[in-house]
Amino acid sequence: MTNLHRMALVRRFLRSRKGNIAIISALMMPAIVGFCGLAGETAYWYYRHRDIQGAADLGAFGGAAVLRSGGSSTAITSAATADAVTNGWRQANGSIQVNSPPTSGSWQNQQSVQVVLTENQTRYFSKLFNGAGTVPISVRSTATVLAAGKACILGLNTSAANTVWFQGNATSTLTNCNVATNSSNALGFMQSGSSTAFMPCAYSSGGEQHTAGLHLTSCGAVVQHHPVTPDPYANVPEPSVAGCAAAPVTAPALIVNIPNTTGVTCFNANVDFKGTVNFAPGVYVINSGAANPLIFNSGANITGTGVTFYLANTTIQINGTSHSTLTAPTSGTYHGLLFFGSRNLPASNNNVLNGNATTLMTGAAYFPTQHIDFLGNFTGAGGCMQVVADTIKYTGSGTFASTCPGTGQNDIVVYGNISLVE
Repeated sequence: MTNLHRMALVRRFLRSRKGNIAIISALMMPAIVGFCGLAGETAYWYYRHRDIQGAADLGAFGGAAVLRSGGSSTAITSAATADAVTNGWRQANGSIQVNSPPTSGSWQNQQSVQVVLTENQTRYFSKLFNGAGTVPISVRSTATVLAAGKACILGLNTSAANTVWFQGNATSTLTNCNVATNSSNALGFMQSGSSTAFMPCAYSSGGEQHTAGLHLTSCGAVVQHHPVTPDPYANVPEPSVAGCAAAPVTAPALIVNIPNTTGVTCFNANVDFKGTVNFAPGVYVINSGAANPLIFNSGANITGTGVTFYLANTTIQINGTSHSTLTAPTSGTYHGLLFFGSRNLPASNNNVLNGNATTLMTGAAYFPTQHIDFLGNFTGAGGCMQVVADTIKYTGSGTFASTCPGTGQNDIVVYGNISLVE
């Protein structure tokens, strides 16, 4: 083969276009595979984002369900975490933050639960372009418990019959103020006899029984099997009685004025008040023992502004012929609390609140583990009185209201449906 022939073959080879696609494909294949891998990896991130968002939604909903039932912050976090894991969030690869109330967004209130989930995704193809490490996927969801309304009478017992019981032959009127009982008993709510009661709605965690004397102005019937209503004062600490034995105040039969210069005054005995008595603002610890209830006796004229009576180991008896004008503090630790029964007292204890048209008690009568007999024709100024107790028997003609700004009372929120809002 001559040199000219060889040169002709070389020129023909160089001019040939056969195999160009294969060569170009071979050269481009690493880039094509890389971009396809990156696209697939990015698509997977979006897929995981959707799944994690669903887990956050269900976690927030589960936490709100615990909130609605009155669960603690620890219980809310546990429920939200469990629901998120069950619904696809990989806990080992991320973190969870449960906020109640939420710390961001438009629903930063006590009725909402926020769940923030993060899941770290391992890089594969993308690390060729942006180094090693992980890609964090973060989502947020907020659920809120919608309020069915506010209550002014709440029975906390979860199993007793007649937890809230309207009886007698009087007429009570509850304006913008519902009644709630947390009892799962078939007769958790009871209205009987010749009593007449007007109220927007009545809610029972169990069942109910009533006569034609019950008039519901906003609901067609008593709402049964309703979620429990949280105790609005559950987190209020009880006053200390440690110093009472050393520095008691012995009340004589007739007192014109009782000072409270330290903010807390203890009574260890002689708590049967007669005549005219004026209590200075502050907390009064009644440490007199079961045999010596706090008594506002017949004909007594009892006054006090910004006062809280804490019953450490006894009960209260207010006579119907006494005249009481008492107002709870509007600020401070015990805001809104007029009477506060220790949470250690037995359910067998019976507190009697009686009064007449001249009686005004503005604030909450709070006896979380005891019974209240509420008698007479009185409430607070403008109807602003709350009754929260283990069990309640109401016989009277008082007029209650739940719209009471400036009184310091915590709202008794009757929870309704749960909604995802963010």
